[in-house]
Amino acid sequence: MSFPLYPRYKDSGVEWLGQVPEHWRVVPLGRVTISRCDGPFGSGLKSEHYRASGVRVIRLQNIRSDGFDGTDEAFIDAGYYERELGGHDVKGGDVLIAGLGDDNNTVGRACVAPVGIEPAMVKADCFRYRLDAAQVKSEFVAAALSASAAVDAGRLSSGSTRSRIPLSVMATRRLGIPPLHEQAIITNFLRREVRKIDDLIAEQQRLTYLLKEKRQAVISRVVTKGLNPEAPMKPSGAEWLGDIPEHWIVTPLKWLTDPQRPIMYGIVLPGPDVGEGIPILKGGNVKPSRMNLQSMARTTPEIEAPYARARLKEGDLVYSIRGSIGDCELVPADLEGSNITQDVARVAIAKDFCPSWARWSLLATAIREDLASGSFGAAVRGINIFDLKRASIPTPPLDEQEAIARFIDGETAKLEQLSSEAQRAIDLLQERRTALISAVVTGQIDVRGIVEKAAA
Repeated sequence: MSFPLYPRYKDSGVEWLGQVPEHWRVVPLGRVTISRCDGPFGSGLKSEHYRASGVRVIRLQNIRSDGFDGTDEAFIDAGYYERELGGHDVKGGDVLIAGLGDDNNTVGRACVAPVGIEPAMVKADCFRYRLDAAQVKSEFVAAALSASAAVDAGRLSSGSTRSRIPLSVMATRRLGIPPLHEQAIITNFLRREVRKIDDLIAEQQRLTYLLKEKRQAVISRVVTKGLNPEAPMKPSGAEWLGDIPEHWIVTPLKWLTDPQRPIMYGIVLPGPDVGEGIPILKGGNVKPSRMNLQSMARTTPEIEAPYARARLKEGDLVYSIRGSIGDCELVPADLEGSNITQDVARVAIAKDFCPSWARWSLLATAIREDLASGSFGAAVRGINIFDLKRASIPTPPLDEQEAIARFIDGETAKLEQLSSEAQRAIDLLQERRTALISAVVTGQIDVRGIVEKAAA
C-alpha cells in the first residue's frame, strides 16, 4: 500500500527527525509532562529484597518497543518500598523508557505501562514519565520515542554504540507532536495495521516451531527405530527407549569411543581471554554458528598444557554438559588442536562407528531427556561425565549407521531451509513494522484520510 504525504512540511531542527508536517509542534519530552520525570531508582535492590508479591519492579527487560513485556515479574516488599523508595510510583498509562541498551535492545526504547499495574516502580536505568493528557497521548509518545531510538541505533551501529542515556538528556529529547485529535487517528491506525503485521509474524513463528518439532521427530524416530518400518522389533531393555530393531544392540556411549581418547571435559579454570593463545571451546560455542575460531576465547599455553589429553581432532563430537545442556556438534578441521572447558565433553568416536550417526543419536529426544533427567546442580545444571559415558545408544551395524546419518542429514537440511525462509519472512515483517511506525509517528506519511475512509 502506498501512503500520501502531508501537504506542507517544515524543518524540525532535529537531526533524526528531519522534516515534519507544518502544523506539528516540536517540543522536548519534559515539556509535555505533568510532573517531574522519575527514575532511576532502586539501584540498591538485591536478590534478598525480592518477594513473590508486593510492589512490582519494572526492569529493562520489561520495556520493549513493541509494548510492555510482563512475562518476567519481580516484586519487592510493600513496607520496604514505602520506607526506602516511596513516591516513585508507576501508574497505568505512564510512559516507560529504557535508559540502557545492549546489542539486542536499543537505548531509549519506550512503551506504555499497562492499566492495573499498580503498585509498581521503575528500577535503575528505567525512567517513568507521566504525561499531560491535554497535550499528548502516551501511546503516540512511546511510539515516537522508540522510533528515535531505532534511528539512533542505526546511525551508531558502525561505530561506538551509545549504551546509556541520562535522565537529564532524556527529558530534552525533542519530538514532533501533532494536535491531540491527530495523535488519536495515528495511534488507531497503527494499532490496526501493526496487529495485521503481528498476526503474519505469529503465523511464521508457528511454522518455525512446527518445523523444529518435525526435525526433532525425524531424528528421534530414525535413530531409535531405523529406516525400515517393516523391520522386526524387540524390547530395548530400557523403558524410556522402547522397542528397537531386532538386529540392533544397545551400547553404552563409552564403548563407541576411541579407548585411547576417552570421554572427558577440559580446562577447569581457563582464565581471561588472552587474544593470541590456545583456542578453547566453551558450552555456549557448541552451536553451528559459533563453531569457528573467530567466536572462541583463548587461554595461555601454560594453562592449557595440563589438559592436553582433551584436545580436539577433526570429526570428534563436542557435547555441552553445563548451562544449555545437550547441544552436540562435529568438530570441523579448523578447530583441530583446540581445547575445551569443563562445560564441554569431548566424545571421540572410534573408527568402527560413524561419528555423524553418533551425533544424531545423542540429539534424539529419548536419549537427551534421559541424560537431562540426571542433571545436577540448582544454579548451574549439568550432565555428569560418568552418566554421559553410560548413555544407552541403540546401535545398528556400520552400514546402517551411515545410511541413517545420510538420511537425517538430507531431511534436516530440507527442514532447515524451510525454517530459514520462515525466519527471513519474520525479519522482513519486523522491518516493515518498524518502518511503518517510524514513518507515521514522524509525519513522513499522512494516514488521516485512510482512517477516515476506513471509518466511513
